[in-house]
Amino acid sequence: MSMFTMSTFDRYLHTIITEGAVEAQRHGSATVEAQHLLLAVTAQEGTAPQRVLASAGLDHQAVRAALDREFDHSLSTVGVSRASFGIPLSSATLRRPPTMGATGKLALDRGFALVSRKKDLRPAHVLLGILLAEVGTVPRALALAGVDRTDLLTRVRDIVANDDIG
Repeated sequence: MSMFTMSTFDRYLHTIITEGAVEAQRHGSATVEAQHLLLAVTAQEGTAPQRVLASAGLDHQAVRAALDREFDHSLSTVGVSRASFGIPLSSATLRRPPTMGATGKLALDRGFALVSRKKDLRPAHVLLGILLAEVGTVPRALALAGVDRTDLLTRVRDIVANDDIG
């Protein structure tokens, strides 16, 4: 038996980061950003963060669609249309696995900063860290999707307060 056993949270975090890297690669990104972590959270069926997102209409497909709308919207603000240039949603496979990007690190740091002891971390803290961003791709995508971010944050905080570790 190993002296090191991963906690439930450690396993969850490992899965989110691993799946976030898969999402980043799928989108042709060399870095794992907050939006890739959010997509990974939506893919973890049966977890408290996934359930609260789904209850707000944000399943994996809806988040991906919101992120696509945000991408198109961002392009249009500079007068570019994906259709005009044939810009694909994703690009070719990267040569090396994505590394953690600035917004991904910030999201995790924000979530971890919400507790004083590591053992108090819950999966919902990862989602809180992602949703607490005031600017960036995720808040823009949620706004374009018509999501009430304040209400969503309240619901996620309730999960943490009720110590729902699922």
